[in-house]
Amino acid sequence: MPFTDSPMLEHINQPVMLLEDDIVRFANAAARAILGGHVVGQDVRIAVRIPQALAVIAAPQGGSARIEGLSGRGSQWDLACHPLSARRKMVVLEDLSVRVSVARAHADFVANASHELRTPLAAVLGYVETLEDDKAGGDPDTRKRFLGIIRHEAQRMRALVEDLMSLSRIEAVKHDAPTDPVDIAALVREAAGEVQDRAKVVITGNGDSAIVAGDRGQLAQVLRNLVDNAIKYGKADSPVRIEVDNSGSGRIAISISDDGEGIAPEHLPRLTERFYRVDAGRSRAAGGTGLGLAIVKHIAERHRGWFDISSRPGQGTTATVILPLKKEISPSE
Repeated sequence: MPFTDSPMLEHINQPVMLLEDDIVRFANAAARAILGGHVVGQDVRIAVRIPQALAVIAAPQGGSARIEGLSGRGSQWDLACHPLSARRKMVVLEDLSVRVSVARAHADFVANASHELRTPLAAVLGYVETLEDDKAGGDPDTRKRFLGIIRHEAQRMRALVEDLMSLSRIEAVKHDAPTDPVDIAALVREAAGEVQDRAKVVITGNGDSAIVAGDRGQLAQVLRNLVDNAIKYGKADSPVRIEVDNSGSGRIAISISDDGEGIAPEHLPRLTERFYRVDAGRSRAAGGTGLGLAIVKHIAERHRGWFDISSRPGQGTTATVILPLKKEISPSE
């Protein structure tokens, strides 16, 4: 006699199998997508072939187990077996891969943040202890040099804490699309003006005025981060170039370029990962926290845009943010 509740189970998201005498009599669409349609009618020991799972299925009282590799290398699943009668059982699968991946990413983030904070903190404490020593702390030149190092390391910690807080705030509202009208072209000119005492910035393009639906503070942060990066990693005697392309496609592209050493291709896909650095020593020396490009990416995505980096060794780097323009509403709408 067939299972009467099979149609109800067909379209639920969780993979479900119904067994009778250890034969798979029904597998819903989600289960067939993982195990293949051929599992229906097979012995469950052939359909699954994972010892931990089969041990749970074979147990008269049922149970659950965490299994790996069911849908591919590294995948993790929770399998639960529920006896329905002496001969019938229901097997329910839950994909834990995303949850485990998120938990791992969170743990890595906390570990990296702790490490990044611990390093300058250790330096601060070490130099303070040295200054407390009468011999070292009594020399004016040594004292001045050590206090300069302490200030630098404290500023590193402050910058990191500010970036961590900024990233947290952005992630808290990432699903809320901003709606305020922002003249992104004016923001570009402001960002260029803020660094005129440190570098020459050349603005080109056709975006004298372009309105996007956005968060002005966050968009200013994007431009500030990218211009700062171009100054840090570009050649000292070369200008930072900003091109604003408002080509009438409903989007505006802001590209910020430098003439620095460039970046090898293998690093490009990982540049927006938190704390990823091509050259950790150089980045820290330049005052980088390892979070700047992750912040840029998150802000661009919140504004329903995207972020891209192109670079070749010896030929500089171009960072591009593309944002949708704010749609004008006519009086009749």
